[in-house]
Amino acid sequence: MPDSTTETSPRPARIGVLGGGAWGTALAVAAGRAGSQVTLWARDAAVVEAINRDHCHPRALPGIALDPEIRASDDPAAAIVGADAVLLAVPSQAVRRVARLAAAHAAPDLPVVICAKGIEAATDKTMVEVVAEELPGRPLAVLSGPSFAADVAEGQPTAVALAVDDAADAHHGPDRSLGAMLALALSNPSFRPYLTDDVAGVEIGGTVKNVIAIACGVAEGLGFGANTKAALITRGLSEITRLGAALGARPETMTGLAGLGDLVLTCGSTQSRNMAFGVALGRGTPLAEALAAGGTVEGAANAAQVVELARHHGVEMPIAETVHAVVNGGLSVEQAVEALTGRPLRAEPAELDHVVIEPDEAPIPAP
Repeated sequence: MPDSTTETSPRPARIGVLGGGAWGTALAVAAGRAGSQVTLWARDAAVVEAINRDHCHPRALPGIALDPEIRASDDPAAAIVGADAVLLAVPSQAVRRVARLAAAHAAPDLPVVICAKGIEAATDKTMVEVVAEELPGRPLAVLSGPSFAADVAEGQPTAVALAVDDAADAHHGPDRSLGAMLALALSNPSFRPYLTDDVAGVEIGGTVKNVIAIACGVAEGLGFGANTKAALITRGLSEITRLGAALGARPETMTGLAGLGDLVLTCGSTQSRNMAFGVALGRGTPLAEALAAGGTVEGAANAAQVVELARHHGVEMPIAETVHAVVNGGLSVEQAVEALTGRPLRAEPAELDHVVIEPDEAPIPAP
């Protein structure tokens, strides 16, 4: 799919955003800057009041002024009925519930952009599979990439991947590209969506990078330096690429915004909840306390599902396995380091990754 829009693709007049957290609010800001009329649905009446009266979200985006044209409502119908497209921006484990809530109000051909990253814990299904079950027949797209919500809301230059498969584009009509329409809905001088048809790649990149970011956070919390982080990012990208390939994703997606770009961002700053969670673990904070420190930690919520998916497809993912063992299996961070550094030596190129250099002594087995 080319990275372009055409004048024949009309800019949407109305965009609905489902999700009143930091990411949903930031996307509402981006859509408003693109020229759309935006209605944001939030469950919390205090959030709705703050956005409508004070044009701010003091809890999720403190100190950032919101466009007065953005309207908020605690009624999902207000964001859905009459919208040209809806952005679904809630935590991954809430996607099914909110999509089911939206079903009563969504037109049969309403485009839905999935802005959540993860796998459903109860079913091991991707967000596209979940939404397709709850909103059957609606054309779906996936938005992912290196994009901290506060930076987007502040207007800092940001580029993301917007994935729409060929079937969704055809469903929307031959004279109106769904991808182009959705790109126009969000594109503004500080927010640039790049179109792709690799839905699987964009989903896997956005999901697995959260797990790798926990490992990077643990390393930082333990006091390790840039060498260790670079190794984790590089080998983590290899894991993401292998799993993506098993699911039909293209390698170039994994080296683009939804893969490498998002991985570097998430592993590079404690603005990421996943990174901050890992740092807390590395510094000795108990697991339950680190999880309760603030907000949803998608990597912790999805580590088990990522590992199960990898095992199902016969893909080796030692970093993800180790994070899963720490989060769900009681492995200490010190044992996790021993497990990873004690693995057999291997060749670097992906096509030689099966080559194992046996040591004189048996390594500490990975969990």
